[in-house]
Amino acid sequence: MTSAAFTAPLAVTAGLLLGLPAAADSGKTADLDGHKAEVFSLAFSPDGKLLASASKDKTVALWDTESGEQVRALKGHDSDILRVAFAPDGKRLASAGADGTVRLWDPTTGGAVRTIKAHGNWVAGVAVSRDGKWLASASADQTAAVWDAETGTERCRFRGHKGEVYTVAFAADGKTVATAGKDATIRVWDAATGKEVRALKGHAAEVYTVAFDADGGTLASASADGTVRVWDAATGNELRKLAGHQGAVYTVAFAGGELLSCGADKTARAWNPASGAEVRLLSRQRSEVMAVAGTATGRWAAAGKDKVVKLGADATRAGK
Repeated sequence: MTSAAFTAPLAVTAGLLLGLPAAADSGKTADLDGHKAEVFSLAFSPDGKLLASASKDKTVALWDTESGEQVRALKGHDSDILRVAFAPDGKRLASAGADGTVRLWDPTTGGAVRTIKAHGNWVAGVAVSRDGKWLASASADQTAAVWDAETGTERCRFRGHKGEVYTVAFAADGKTVATAGKDATIRVWDAATGKEVRALKGHAAEVYTVAFDADGGTLASASADGTVRVWDAATGNELRKLAGHQGAVYTVAFAGGELLSCGADKTARAWNPASGAEVRLLSRQRSEVMAVAGTATGRWAAAGKDKVVKLGADATRAGK
């Protein structure tokens, strides 16, 4: 399977929607252009001042979330950039690409810090442990791996998925890693040994994204089966199924006590992860929404084909 095959649903995404609570009352919007091709992934810096976007145009763009201006573009990947993730201290940004590499950047200067030739096929997922010491990657070579962020050496590799691995996430303690992919399973691993701890089954189709909540006790997943599912990370038990999207769900992210999701139905939504109730409809687009991210203070961003950045948290309340 090629990176083009994995990114087929992503290929409709070429812009950003950025929501800022400070402008919620005004309803004003501003257009932001920067990328020359689809945007596949979004990540806020820990302080919420920067937003990183990863694109098919082989660049990671960094945006000032107050002004909406592009601060810099990070260049170095030889192909599509499929995922970005900030280190918890904000001093490093990791990116994963179809060129088989994971790269570390200094977001302050835009300089490249390290390139890890992580896999023999495209890398769709990347994550950084909370202490910043470890990177994790997920690849079309049907494996995931953990790397020393300082040296770039491999710590361990996870083998068990029956197909491409699309996503990887660290639990809060850094001792556990979750992965998911084409085989519709979520697998939980020991981050030090590479041993599989358990497999979570319930989705009826491939799983695009997994995310842990802030304390690592809850895991969420987004699938082509049109559902978001919430799991007990310690036991692997499914806690609830969130059904609201009409079509594949591409991304889930915990933010500010909410669970954000987006999908093929051209919407981005916010949920109460404890009750499973939909809290609000963040955005309704003219095309599929492939990436969503948020901050603890309520800012959110979503990526869409219309190449627009909407400044102002003018989210439509669910049901209205």
